[in-house]
Amino acid sequence: MTEAAVSVEDVSKRFRMYRERNQSLKAALMRGKRATFEEFWALRDVSFEIPEGSTFGLIGDNGSGKSTLLKCVARILQPDMGRVVTRGRVAALLELGSGFHPELSGRENVYLNGSILGMRRKELEAKFDEIVDFSGIESFIDQPVKNYSSGMYVRLGFAIAINIDPDILLVDEILAVGDAAFQQKCMDKFADFRKAGKTVVIVSHAMGSLRSMCDHAAWLKKGHLVEVGTTAQTVDDYVDATHVERAPVAVAAKSTHQPDDGSRWGSGEATITGVELLGADGAQHTRFRTGDLVTVRLEYDFTERIEQPVFGLSITTLEGAYLWGFNSRDGECVPDTLEGKGSIEMTVPAIMLQPGTFEVTASIIDFTCTHTFDYLRNCVRFDMDRGVPRESGGPVALGGSWGNLQRVDRVGVPGAAVEGRS
Repeated sequence: MTEAAVSVEDVSKRFRMYRERNQSLKAALMRGKRATFEEFWALRDVSFEIPEGSTFGLIGDNGSGKSTLLKCVARILQPDMGRVVTRGRVAALLELGSGFHPELSGRENVYLNGSILGMRRKELEAKFDEIVDFSGIESFIDQPVKNYSSGMYVRLGFAIAINIDPDILLVDEILAVGDAAFQQKCMDKFADFRKAGKTVVIVSHAMGSLRSMCDHAAWLKKGHLVEVGTTAQTVDDYVDATHVERAPVAVAAKSTHQPDDGSRWGSGEATITGVELLGADGAQHTRFRTGDLVTVRLEYDFTERIEQPVFGLSITTLEGAYLWGFNSRDGECVPDTLEGKGSIEMTVPAIMLQPGTFEVTASIIDFTCTHTFDYLRNCVRFDMDRGVPRESGGPVALGGSWGNLQRVDRVGVPGAAVEGRS
């Protein structure tokens, strides 16, 4: 059995929320009463274990107690009840530039922050070049950190924490500030950590990243532990519980179509007046499951006769990653001419998106696809819950199956085929 790197045992933590506070002894004497407050329990009877060598995620809504729990693990806060047991050296990256002095240079803060994390000066001197190289801010290392951008803070802080060679690394959301190249560096470092048997605990709202990075996860809600288990199961349950049916938003027609912001543009002879997502029951929905039938209905208004208009749709993630696009020309559904009001539908027999939130962009263009009459970005947002097929990660499901397993014995002679479960 793998020994637990972190044991959280019946941990509870409370804070005082003051309604009236005496700022001084004089104020207390003049008011003639004590400050009044309410007790707020940020954590209540939370218990679980984090296996050694695993990457563990903490998920939940804002105010659920994730950061408080992480600070209890880091010994920054002391639980009012219960205890946290850690095995090995702990490094915490909890806040931007925590432990940095703004007036000191990056070089001086490496030594200051490293000493706070428990490193000796000789260790820091031996690892200094590696820290600076990982941070990627060599040109600014002798500048005061008060002049650093938030991304540079993160780079330097993470580079220090990761290079003290901790047994347990605690990370609270802040890696989202780094650019794509730096995030890839961090992912590679996490992979190296796991190979070396280190333990990483991450608080994040990025469900996609947690699915790919973490082995296990715990879900907190208003200070209580809801669930702990495999990341796929815990994240799916959390996403299912937090999704609500979105209220449909009508797209207003415009008589004069002038670009008002970056979300809509076009010459305006034809406009999109409505975009709806319909389920298999023909009713309007904004929540579906993997494998569901989905129909997108576009309502339009052509103020003049247009020959061979083309309708287009695309789907992106909330982060803007382009996943899919399809227009009516490629779908061989182009009318000779259109004028006036009407609607057109595009049906997906089985939508192969994994749990998450996505956005639809709609457009009307000419047959050559070079002139835009109306372009409406992110006009509908919808949620996906787990369905069939259920696959391990990423925004899309490909409907893959495992099977046809062939065994080879030790002398190189093929053995019998073994059927896998599909």
